[in-house]
Amino acid sequence: MNLLALETSCEHASVALHHAGLTRERQLNGHANHSEHILSVIDALFADFGLRASQLDAVAFGSGPGAFTGLRLSCGIAQGLALGADLPVIPVCSLDALALQAGPGHVLVATDARMHEIYHAAYEVFPDSVARLSEPACCPPEHLALPSAGYRVIGSALRAYSDRFSVLLGEHYETGLADAVPLARDVLTLARAAFDRGEVVPAELAAPMYVRDKVALTTAERLARGGRA
Repeated sequence: MNLLALETSCEHASVALHHAGLTRERQLNGHANHSEHILSVIDALFADFGLRASQLDAVAFGSGPGAFTGLRLSCGIAQGLALGADLPVIPVCSLDALALQAGPGHVLVATDARMHEIYHAAYEVFPDSVARLSEPACCPPEHLALPSAGYRVIGSALRAYSDRFSVLLGEHYETGLADAVPLARDVLTLARAAFDRGEVVPAELAAPMYVRDKVALTTAERLARGGRA
């Protein structure tokens, strides 16, 4: 299988390519570099394997939830490559991909959604797959409905809202990987399984996963919340 995966849902972008049983990944740090360098990184990975887009079986992308600009970027690039080579697209939830990094067990993923909110979902994680126990959602940290004790909590929300999470979680939950971000190699792992199950979409129907409609706070809302975006 030849599969390309993109992940640009946060400020740390990555691209992964799978060919002949091997996977290579390249990462780009810094939100401003995404649109400028993502295509050159894709070209470099193609060159590493001696492949062309027309030789791919599908293109996968981290569909979010996450930064609106980043989601539109990866979706647009995936669609462009797929349309040009007549390929299907595989959207993969970015929270699903992040959950893989926690390793097997029960995991709660919580990432910083900005505007004093978090994206979250609960999982049972297996070595190369995840089973969602709750659907991705968005809420203020203090409104998070916690699953039963015994879950490991990971994601950028742990650092962004450390004061609230220390009170919320207490001693009943294991925490870790506060700096973890969704990676293209994990998007690729889940996309390979999705491809085998036939879970692909035509390029023109691929779309990001938005779990809220509002992109930014108004000036009045920012002032009311102490100035933090």
